[in-house]
Amino acid sequence: MAKYIYEYKNWTNFTWRETDINGIFGEVRNLQGKVIGQMNTLGFATKEEATLTTLTLDVIKSSEIEGEKLDYDQVRSSIARRLGMNIAGLVSANRNVEGVVEIMLDATQNYQKPLTNKRLFGWHSALFPTGHSGMHKIEVGRYRTGEMQIVSGALGKERIHYEAVPANRVKEEMDKFLEWFNDKSPMDPVLKSAIAHFWFIIIHPFDDGNGRIARAISDLMLGRADKTTERYYSMSSQILIERKKYYEVLQKVQHSRGDLTDWLEWFLHCLQNSLLATETTLQKKLRKTEFWKVHENTIFNERQRFVLNKMFDGFEGKLKSSKWAKIAKCSPDSALRDIKDLIDKGILRQEQQGGRSTNYELAEFLK
Repeated sequence: MAKYIYEYKNWTNFTWRETDINGIFGEVRNLQGKVIGQMNTLGFATKEEATLTTLTLDVIKSSEIEGEKLDYDQVRSSIARRLGMNIAGLVSANRNVEGVVEIMLDATQNYQKPLTNKRLFGWHSALFPTGHSGMHKIEVGRYRTGEMQIVSGALGKERIHYEAVPANRVKEEMDKFLEWFNDKSPMDPVLKSAIAHFWFIIIHPFDDGNGRIARAISDLMLGRADKTTERYYSMSSQILIERKKYYEVLQKVQHSRGDLTDWLEWFLHCLQNSLLATETTLQKKLRKTEFWKVHENTIFNERQRFVLNKMFDGFEGKLKSSKWAKIAKCSPDSALRDIKDLIDKGILRQEQQGGRSTNYELAEFLK
């Protein structure tokens, strides 16, 4: 059977083919600058909302990759409370949610602080407040003392996907990892984020929770790359979308002799896709901001304001008068009057397709 990467001598002397990653690396760095520039044109409230949404998604999706579903409102409320954000409809969060939120916020808000054994043990304890993972008791807040295998399949038909670094080497390997991570070397933090994620996964230092902590470590280093505590893109959301490829690349590169080219290429493309998704969302927010600026003196009723905001945020399907009535909680007659008024003001127009029912869309607007 092929050797694991850590079985080679000096396995952490990682290499990669610069020519293969330079193009995508440059695109990612440009896109990061562009997205942060666009965010800085938004008002304080919009930026705060964008950060809250991104952090909420990051927490939820990172847990979902591991097959755990967290309650959206609990996560959002926990983050808002901890960041001192004044939002409506706060709900209380359970201990499990609070723990995962604590890790993500420590990673993203305190990205400049060094990563230490103590800090990692704190994260691990927050992730497993009961000392159990599901029904199983695990070692919490310390590195594992037992061997670790990633296995799938029914009893008697198990398939071993990975055997991690032996337990007696974990502390030594983690000391080396943390020394490298905290070193102020000139390596670009985006590349460092990708390498750190892979390196940590290979060591697999804890009984459970290694994937979530690896993603938090990545986010911490991406915070250093962006030089801001504000988060506008969610790497975990994109990893969830590309989960199959994520595991395929990890499985492939875990047998390499130290060449991380395939992993770095995948990580950078995943980050690029995450940034592109954010850019699309930002365009909507910018368009919405621009619209209300253009129409600051236009008279709207509350229903019209409410539905127009929904349209800018992007709702499912087509806008019909019946849908307007449902969203705005009004009669069909009121919905038609609202729509006709907006058509007269040049804000809405009928869609060209026609058909049996009439659909409406936002008209183009200029300054």
